[in-house]
Amino acid sequence: MSSRAESRLSMERKEREKERVSLKRKQHKSSRDLGDYSRTVLTNTNQIGRPKDKQPKKARNPLTKIQLSNVSRLNNNTLRLSGTKTQLPSPSHGMPSYMAPTIAASQSTTSPRRIHRQPTHLDDRRKSGDVRKSTPLSILQESNVPLRQYTLDDFEIGRKLGKGKFGKVYCVKDKTTGFVCALKVMEKKELMEYKVEKQFRREVEIQSNLRHENILRLYGYFHDSARVYLILEYVIYGELYKFLRRKKRFNDIMASHYVFQMAEALSYLHSKNIIHRDIKPENILLGFDNIIKISDFGWSVHAPSSKRSTMCGTLDYLPPEMVEAKDHDYRVDVWALGVLCYELLVGQPPFEEEFRDSTYRRIAKVDLRIPAFVSPDATDLIRKLLQYDPEKRFPLDEVKDHPWITKNRHLWPQKRAS
Repeated sequence: MSSRAESRLSMERKEREKERVSLKRKQHKSSRDLGDYSRTVLTNTNQIGRPKDKQPKKARNPLTKIQLSNVSRLNNNTLRLSGTKTQLPSPSHGMPSYMAPTIAASQSTTSPRRIHRQPTHLDDRRKSGDVRKSTPLSILQESNVPLRQYTLDDFEIGRKLGKGKFGKVYCVKDKTTGFVCALKVMEKKELMEYKVEKQFRREVEIQSNLRHENILRLYGYFHDSARVYLILEYVIYGELYKFLRRKKRFNDIMASHYVFQMAEALSYLHSKNIIHRDIKPENILLGFDNIIKISDFGWSVHAPSSKRSTMCGTLDYLPPEMVEAKDHDYRVDVWALGVLCYELLVGQPPFEEEFRDSTYRRIAKVDLRIPAFVSPDATDLIRKLLQYDPEKRFPLDEVKDHPWITKNRHLWPQKRAS
């Protein structure tokens, strides 16, 4: 190739690169103008499931539409992942009624127009200070409202909130109502490859039936030929784990507030005969007013009477009975609360070691080393929760009356009026 041809080819490449950069800037600028609800609202959805190496590291490029030619509408509440059918709760069960604009006149006196007037935009709620009044827990919860079936086309897809082993979570907005929520996207192929269909079904069945301020709401689900989508409550500040990493460790006021809320949520779960089995900062989300919410019920189990024997959860949070391969019950969550309390105050789990076997040994011996800067009251609660014998662990109902909690309660941030 002549030098002239090479020069011309080089110039053409530079021109194409300039056009690409200019287009990217225009797209990024226009995406910022679409709304404040997720900082950057992206107009399409092809980034879901896109290969990692093709995605920019920092730029939040517009996404392209996912093809929904084979969308299943879930008319019979059955999700087909492979050759077998997976029975799930009704997709309308537990969803906020204002996410459904169509109401049968014979079933409700509330008009669709009234539903659309609800202040469901996050920025509107933030300006008015009326955040809690417009949440799904407090408005328009008529159980007789017929809800529409959702597809991906019903949502504007925003920024990615997080990524797990089996899926990604995006901030989305309902195009009809403006309601902001989170959309967890999981590949059916991966669910089948790792043989976790049963675990996924259990997660949906359990979480869709839970109603507590400190537990993440699951509003519903839908699926297409390649993916399953869970419609979840949007929690603005994300994982407690990331907040803890930035702060290094929390003071007694913050830590006691979080531990109190966790005790309340776990007491509620146990009253429903549900064991979470994977309590850790990564599975706790932080919202307004320092309100936390337990998420990720993939390892949860409904166990009305029998003890369980499955080894599950995160290594640093495993109790002695799991390490020693013994049966366990709901008190594994009590142990996990003790580990969480320690990590919130110290900045790392109490039994963490470089090697797995060393961690196991320390857990089995309850080799607990609490730094001197931890207050005596907090130390007392941690030791009462981290007992080798499950029956000797401090009852969750008594955690809220422990001196460490009561001494700090008046310093906690006040909730907004509901």
